[in-house]
Amino acid sequence: MTAQEAFDNLDPQGWAQQPAHVRLHLLEDVRDRMRLFAKDLAREDGIMKNGLIGEDLYTEGMNLIATVVPVANTLTACIHLYENIIKGHMPSPEKITKINDQIYDIEVKPLDAKDRLMAASQKMHLRVKGEPKQVNPMDKPAGIIAVSGAGNYSSSLEMVKAMFLENKAVIHKPHQLNAKTDEVWEKIFEPLIEAKAIAFIDHTEGRAMTTLEGLDKIYFTGSTAVAKAIDAASSTPLVSECGGNNPCIIVPGDQPWSKKEIEHQAIQIATISKLNGGAVCGRIQTLVTSKNWSQREEFLDALEKAIEEQTPAAGTYYPGSDKVLEKFMSFYPEAKVIKPEGGKYKSGDFVVIRDIEQDSFAVKNEAFCQIIDEVALDVPSNAEEFLPHAVEFCNTKLLGTLGSCILIDEKTKKHHKTALDLAVTDMKYGAVTVNTMPPLVFLSPYLTWGGNEEGKEFVSGIGNFGNAYCFENIEKSILEDQFVSMGHMMNTSKKAFEHLGTNMADFAMRPSWGKLTKMLGTTVVDNLKGKDF
Repeated sequence: MTAQEAFDNLDPQGWAQQPAHVRLHLLEDVRDRMRLFAKDLAREDGIMKNGLIGEDLYTEGMNLIATVVPVANTLTACIHLYENIIKGHMPSPEKITKINDQIYDIEVKPLDAKDRLMAASQKMHLRVKGEPKQVNPMDKPAGIIAVSGAGNYSSSLEMVKAMFLENKAVIHKPHQLNAKTDEVWEKIFEPLIEAKAIAFIDHTEGRAMTTLEGLDKIYFTGSTAVAKAIDAASSTPLVSECGGNNPCIIVPGDQPWSKKEIEHQAIQIATISKLNGGAVCGRIQTLVTSKNWSQREEFLDALEKAIEEQTPAAGTYYPGSDKVLEKFMSFYPEAKVIKPEGGKYKSGDFVVIRDIEQDSFAVKNEAFCQIIDEVALDVPSNAEEFLPHAVEFCNTKLLGTLGSCILIDEKTKKHHKTALDLAVTDMKYGAVTVNTMPPLVFLSPYLTWGGNEEGKEFVSGIGNFGNAYCFENIEKSILEDQFVSMGHMMNTSKKAFEHLGTNMADFAMRPSWGKLTKMLGTTVVDNLKGKDF
């Protein structure tokens, strides 16, 4: 189908007038259909990625996490939203706090008890500019949003959010890498195609789609250069997410971190950094440390060990990654090339670059593959003095404004709450996490995803996607967890991670207490068996 044919086939007015109970039924129907085609999604995703690297590293469980889980969770959040709407009200936030004259903090939580249990110790916040305004999606005007899908994941959450949170009909164009999985998504979304709420087009129709007359918005995920080209060629407002160099601020503790705490944080960083072969928009790239922190070298050594020995190899598959790696290595020939699993997989190499200069190449460029660099600031190693310098560096030196992370132990967090709160407020990023990783913000349907670039050069994008509570004018999303949390993603066993992916997808597509118990119980048992690679 061409872009123009898709536009002509949609019925945005009819979709906007569909009552809430009909939408609820459609949401449930689409989520149920995912169970019919989940294995097809995982298979096609694996064929694409393993085909690019020439190795069988991407398994069914991994691919289910990448394709099924994000969309199923978003559908579930929308189901609970529309259940509230049918009852005559929007979901209520936990708490609204005025930060200053312009900014409010809204604490939210998952709308289902099972999802709240899954969230465990996480706390979710939306930072809003001006008086908080919550808008029922049914009250939003009809229209059409064109969604240009990402290349690094074939779960186009934006199409669900556009239909059910923005009240818009959708034209969806996949990235060429995900053309095969998009054929499966088209089967899954058949009830919404029949309702003329969505139309799928060929991956070659990108320019034709973005230059259509009569679009209300364009949702784009991809490179800054392409986003700028779309913006220049089209008069339609663009909402875009384009990545960047995401920092992880390592706050020196008032007391030394224990060896177990250091190992935990190292494994958490290694796990998230290897997801999708490093091709994750929100994954951290630059560690920001204090050069004077007594445990700095111990922490970096632990991270390298976690990458090499304690987490399995992952395949760098994204096209062009080899050229990116060559470029980084040309600037940092002293960088350490780590070979997980004894170098068994040629696509599994991971690069760590310590102590780079504050204005050097890695600071100004996104790797989007398995590379981590470190900037050691020559500032005192205490939270009160270190945090403002670290925030200033992130805000003024690093490329982009997409995601950021602060790691701080519980005692230091308690003793320096004011300094931490100020740091979170001052971070000019669309996602700020404390003791967890930025990609989890992307995965939460209750938070937003996008840059925070008002008044800055276009890098990470304009605007943001999401939030099932339907608050407007959101500046950033904040996700906080405990320093050592059971909810952290830790891949220390291939079998455990494979079972987690399968069980997580099963739960996401049909949430029940039984499936949740099975997932949690299997994870505990598998992890007791230890390393298997």
